[in-house]
Formats: sequence, C-alpha cells, structure tokens
Amino acid sequence: MKKYKRRDVGKAIVMALRDLGGSASRKQIRRTIAENEYDGLTYEGVYYTKKAKTRMYSPFLFDFNFGLKNLYLVGYIEELKRNQDVVLTDLGRSADLTNYPSKEQQRIIAAYWDKKNALRAERNKAKKLANDQKEEAVDSNDEQDSADNDWKTQLLDQIKKFKPEKFESFSRLLISKMGVAIDKEKGVQISGDHGIDGFGYFRSDEFRTSRVAIQCKRYTSGPVGEAEIRDFKGIMDSFNAEYGIFVTTSYYTDTAKRIAMKGNRTVTLIDGQELTDLIEKYQLHIKPVTTYALDDYYFEKD
Repeated sequence: MKKYKRRDVGKAIVMALRDLGGSASRKQIRRTIAENEYDGLTYEGVYYTKKAKTRMYSPFLFDFNFGLKNLYLVGYIEELKRNQDVVLTDLGRSADLTNYPSKEQQRIIAAYWDKKNALRAERNKAKKLANDQKEEAVDSNDEQDSADNDWKTQLLDQIKKFKPEKFESFSRLLISKMGVAIDKEKGVQISGDHGIDGFGYFRSDEFRTSRVAIQCKRYTSGPVGEAEIRDFKGIMDSFNAEYGIFVTTSYYTDTAKRIAMKGNRTVTLIDGQELTDLIEKYQLHIKPVTTYALDDYYFEKD
C-alpha cells in the first residue's frame, strides 16, 4: 500500500460534502474522498495505516480532523458537534476552492493554532511533551472517531492474513447474516472449482426469491480491476444467477465499479472498509466493549 504524505485535506472535504448534499457523517466524507480521489488523494492513501509503539493509526485521520477544524475557522462548515453530521454553510457550498486556503484564510488558521499551541505548551511545560504538538492536537470531538478507526484497522489487517479457504468461509458466513440463504451443496462445494466462492438465495419483502453468486478476493494490496468483475459476471451467467456479491479486503477501480453496474445482472461490491462496517453491524465474531464519551459540558470552548 502506498504511504500517505501529510497535507491539507480541507478542499477534499468540501468537495465530498458538496457531492453528498451538504451534510454527511465523517465516515461518509472519508469514504467519498477515497472513492473519488478528490484533490489528488488516493483510496490507498486515505486508508493507509502506520504502526506506532502500541497501535496502528491513520495519518490521514489526523489531517482530516485538522481539516474539519480549519474549515470551521474560515466559515465553510457549521460548528462541529459530537456524533452529528458535518454540515456545510452557505459559504462552504458556494466558495471557489481554487486557491483554498487563501492567504487570509491561512492567517486565520495559523493565528488559531498558534494560540492553541502556546496555551498547550504553557500547560504542559512541566511534562516536557514532544515538540510536534500538532500531532497530538486531535480535537476531543474526534476521540471516538479515532477509536473506531483503530479497532477496524486491526480487524482488516487480521482478515488479510486469513488463508483463502477461511476468507471464503468467512465471507459466506457474513453474507448469510445479511439474509442470503447459502445453498449447502452448490454454495460450498463449488468453491474454488468453477470460479465462484458461494451460491445462495435471497427472498425480498415481496416474496421474490433471487439466485445470488458470491466471489471473494483476499488482497493485501492493489485494487480489484475490470477483468475480475467481467470474469465473475460471465460465471454468474453459467449459474443463472440474477445478481452477484463480490467481497474483497482491498478496493475497486472505477472501471470495475462501472462494469459491476452494467447489464441486467449487477454485482454488489463490498470493499475492505465496508467489510469492517458490516462485521460491526452484524456483530460477527467481535465482542462489544462498553465505554463512555464525555459530553460537551466537560470541554471548554476555544
């Protein structure tokens, strides 16, 4: 996976929010940036993780959190609130992003962080903290977001270490939790023999039953491309499947996404990030831990 170079991501955040209708969760914004590669960012860069002394962390997430704060400072987004969507202001919806941040915006942003860092340095002088205070300055509003990213990063890293047979079995289990009844003969015995990794049936609310083909690719790096989706759709036809589900630990190229949606038999694409979200949703081999988040009462206004 390509490494991520620290940078300003404010423009990409606004571009994503505009495409999402002006309001979205932080997770939706990051995903939209990754999928559309706004402002030169890449999917691999957005989800790149780096090992610290005790855990894995996302360098992009630091820049993302700073980007949100900076956008609030210049009036592009409304005040950030815990567990609520990020919302564009009228200025954020209409402003020309060509030269963002402008010199005046840079001055406003720098003044805020200079003041913030001076206060922090004064409070922590006796503790002899590291000089790179911006690295430590993730807003308290984002602590839960960071914690959520931490365990899902570890989860995806572990899944990438599965043997192919275990990943196929795991994917079938997840898809069965999503409502697809796996055919115990076709759905398992054809695995690895004819190019698909599962087969089952899904009954909709209208009592219509559809035939579903399943394909799994455990990639440690690089995207799933057009060829893999074309091959899968061809095999779907041979099994008379009405639609397909393709699961990967990686991500998909734009061409692969377009091919998946073409024709009468479409393919639902599940990438690594959505995979961890689904594991959380269906509580698949994970144990929830009860904790508490402080509300705004405990945090002073800047």
